Amino acid sequence: MVSCGETEHYAPKPRGYFRIKFPKKTYQTYIANCPYSFEYPVYAKVVADSSKGAQPYWKDVVFPQFQGKLHLTYQKITNSKMLNNLIQDAHTFAFKHTIKAEAIDEATLSYPQNKVYGVYYIIQGNTASSLQFYLTDNATHYLRGSLYFWNKPRLDSIKPVLDFVRKDVNRLIKTMQWK
Repeated sequence: MVSCGETEHYAPKPRGYFRIKFPKKTYQTYIANCPYSFEYPVYAKVVADSSKGAQPYWKDVVFPQFQGKLHLTYQKITNSKMLNNLIQDAHTFAFKHTIKAEAIDEATLSYPQNKVYGVYYIIQGNTASSLQFYLTDNATHYLRGSLYFWNKPRLDSIKPVLDFVRKDVNRLIKTMQWK
């Protein structure tokens, strides 16, 4: 009886999310015994890809604080047909997310001073990978990258981290150099 006469109404509280503290953006150069180099943030680690079938120059740029990784796969190009096949594969991998994606935006990349060209895919929506790209010099080098987070894809909860890490990926692309 007493509870029915109350003037306040109960409303469920929305789900809360952890506060994310972003580190200061500071970069270092990745120089190793591989055919490329780039700048990456000091709060990330570059490790060799440990998956089955990984090739020697495949790397993961791991963001432990954000539970994510940028998976990089490198191929040495031997002919133009091989390059065309790799470019088509990159397009196919990006557009496999069409089922869950709200939109897929493509941007052409061109950094002639470093002989770096490619395409950048921004995949919007609750997809496994929100960002993919490929880079090439159109002669002997090809590098493909895709960004993944280790949790269920919910764009509303990972958007702040995705926006933060996207700037790091852009820096990696702009500083890419072939050896």
